[in-house]
Amino acid sequence: MPTAAIHHIKAPEQLDVLLKQHAAVLLLFGAPSCGICQALKPQIVAMLAQEFPLMRMAYIDCEAQAEIAASHNVFSLPVVECVFYGKTFGRFSKVFSLADIRGAIARPYALIAKE
Repeated sequence: MPTAAIHHIKAPEQLDVLLKQHAAVLLLFGAPSCGICQALKPQIVAMLAQEFPLMRMAYIDCEAQAEIAASHNVFSLPVVECVFYGKTFGRFSKVFSLADIRGAIARPYALIAKE
């Protein structure tokens, strides 16, 4: 099973660079103490690798990077944000499924995949 690389974000500047360098980025806001976040992470990685290989994934540890979390209005976990060309096209928090994420990614992803 192919896997996608996870960019572990340690500074706001690192996130800014990632968002500017790549047309499609999925942000996962989580924490080591969040069991759902930790269970969801490998499932998202596998989905991106299989279905959306041009999309990058960034993981933000909200316990260590509270400033980044607050700047993205993340106050509960988990939160997934789908970003295309610097704009959010889908945002999910607390209760959602992989199908919800897949649906939010599919259409805008199809447009960048044609480029």
